[in-house]
Amino acid sequence: MTLQDILSNHIKNGFRHLYKSELSDIEFQATRKDFEGDITVVIFPMLRQVKMNPVQLGESIGQYLVEQVVEVESFNVVKGFLNLVISDGYYLSFFLNDVSPNDLFGFNPKVDEKAVMVEYSSPNTNKPLHLGHIRNNLLGYSVAEILKASGKKVYKTQIINDRGIHICKSMLAWQRYGNGETPESTGLKGDKLVGNYYVKFDQEYKTQIKELMAQGKSEEEAKKGAPILIEAQNMLLAWEAGDDDVVALWKKMNSWVYEGFEATYKNLGVDFDSYYYESDTYLLGKEFIAEGLKKGVFYKKDDGSVWCDLTPDGLDEKIVLRADGTAVYMTQDIGTAIQRIKDHPDIGGMVYTVGNEQDYHFKVLFLILKKLGFDWADNLFHLSYGMVDLPSGKMKSREGTVVDADDLIIEMAETAKEISQDLGKLEGYTENEKKEIYKIIGLGALKYFILKVDPKKRILFDPKESVDFQGNTGPFIQYTYARIQAILRKAEAFNISGGEQKTLHAKEKELIKQLQIYPEIIQNAAQQHSPALIANYTYDLVKEFNSFYQNVSILGAETTEEKEFRVALSRSVGTTIKTAFGLLGIEVPDRM
Repeated sequence: MTLQDILSNHIKNGFRHLYKSELSDIEFQATRKDFEGDITVVIFPMLRQVKMNPVQLGESIGQYLVEQVVEVESFNVVKGFLNLVISDGYYLSFFLNDVSPNDLFGFNPKVDEKAVMVEYSSPNTNKPLHLGHIRNNLLGYSVAEILKASGKKVYKTQIINDRGIHICKSMLAWQRYGNGETPESTGLKGDKLVGNYYVKFDQEYKTQIKELMAQGKSEEEAKKGAPILIEAQNMLLAWEAGDDDVVALWKKMNSWVYEGFEATYKNLGVDFDSYYYESDTYLLGKEFIAEGLKKGVFYKKDDGSVWCDLTPDGLDEKIVLRADGTAVYMTQDIGTAIQRIKDHPDIGGMVYTVGNEQDYHFKVLFLILKKLGFDWADNLFHLSYGMVDLPSGKMKSREGTVVDADDLIIEMAETAKEISQDLGKLEGYTENEKKEIYKIIGLGALKYFILKVDPKKRILFDPKESVDFQGNTGPFIQYTYARIQAILRKAEAFNISGGEQKTLHAKEKELIKQLQIYPEIIQNAAQQHSPALIANYTYDLVKEFNSFYQNVSILGAETTEEKEFRVALSRSVGTTIKTAFGLLGIEVPDRM
C-alpha cells in the first residue's frame, strides 16, 4: 500500500468521524521546497462537502492524522494546503523492505494476459536509416520496454515498405548505372549502396525534366513524361505481374538493404520480435472491405470505388478501394492490423510509432476498425512524434542531404572522445577501453537528448550540446552512475555491506522520497507512452543524489550504521539509474 493509499483511507475516516460526510477523491501533491513537509493534501476540493475556513479544516484534519496515523509526525497548514511531515521510520521501512533488496524495484512483476504490439522503424528499402528513423526507433523501443516494466506482455514489430515506385527507382538506376556493383565490391553497406542509386535516379529525373521543358513542355508535362519515370512505372507493373527478372533484382537489392538495416539496429541497440513486409500485406484488407459493404460501414460510388463516410464523426470521406478494385494504403493497414491479431491472438492493443504527418491517417484507421466491430480497436494508439531538425536545416532523402544514422552514431562517439579528452575524463584507460566508453557516452548522449523531449515536440538536435557532462544530459547521468560505482568499490575494500540506522539525515530522506515515486513514474510513462517521463525522473534522481553526496559524508560517516546505510542507499540509487536508463536503451559505464 502506498503512502497516498494509507493517508487517503485515514483522511476519509477522519472526515466521516469529524463531519459526518463522505469524501470520494483526495488530491495530493509534493510539498513545496520552501515549506516543511513531505506530502501535501489539497484542502480546497473538500470545501464542497463542508462550508468552513480552509485553514481550520486543514488544522482539524492534520490534528486527526497526527493522533491516529503512526506515519504522520507533524503538520502545518498554509492557506488551503495541509503539509504533512512523515516519520523517518516509514521511509526507513520502505527503503529496507521494498527498495534495497530488489534489483528490479519499480517493475511490475504481474504480466497482463492481453499483450501489446509496438510497431516502430518501418523503413523503405530504397535508402539507409537516417536521423528521423533514429527518433522513431528510440521512441518505439523505449515505449516497448516501459510497457514491459509496467506489467505488459509486448511484441516488437515493424512493417518494411519493400515495394512501390520508390523501390523501383533505386532498382532502375542500379540497373542502368551500377555496372554490377555490390556491397562486397564497393565495401559499402547494402542500404547505403541502394540509397546512392535512389539519389542517382532523382538527379537523372531532374535532368530529363529540364530537357523536356527546354523542348517546350510545361513543368507538369515534363514531370509526368520523363522517360526514366515511365520506365520505373513499367518496372513496378512488371513486378506486380511477377516478372522473373524484375522480382529477382528486387530480391537481390532488398537483401542488401536488410543486411545493412540489421547492422544499424545492432549499433543502435534496438531489436524486433517479428517483421511484416508490404510485399506480403499490400493485398490484405480487401475481404474486410467486402464485409464492411454488407454491414453498411462502407458504400460504393457510381464509378465502383468504395468509400467510408466519416463526416458524422467529424472527419472526412475516405476511399478504401479504387474503382479498378485495387487497394489503397488504408485498405492495407486495415488488413495488416487484423492479420497481426490472427498471428498473435493474445494482442489486446497496438502502438504505431509514426511521425505526426500521419495523424489524420491513424484517426481514420482506428475509427474504421471500430466500425468494423473489432473490440481491440479501442486500444490502438498512434505514438505521434515531431520532426528532428539539425542546425543546418531540414533533411531530404532524394537529394542526399539526410543525416545518415550510421554516420551520426560514429560522429557521436567522436564528439564524446573530443570532449572527454578536453576534460581529462579518461586518463589511465587503455585505447580499447576508451573506444568502448566513447561509444557508450556518445550513444547515451544521442538517445537521452532525443528521449527527454515529449514525443509530440519537434527537436533541434545539436550533437555537441548533447555530449555535455553538466546539466540535463545523458553523460551527466552516466557520470553520476560511475561515481556511485566508485563509492561501492571503495566500500567493498572497507568491508561495508549496507545496513540499518534509526534516524535519517534530511538529504537521505529526500533521496528515498525520490526513489519511492519510481514505480508510479513507470506506470505513468506506460499510460502516456512517454519515455520523457523516465528520462526526466532519472535526471531529478541524479540531482538529488549529487546534493546528498555533496552534503553528507558516505564512507566518512561517524558510525558504522550510517556508513552501511548510506552505501546501501547509494547502491539502490545506482541500480535505479541503471534500470531507468535501460528502459531508454542507454548503457551506463562502471567507470568514467
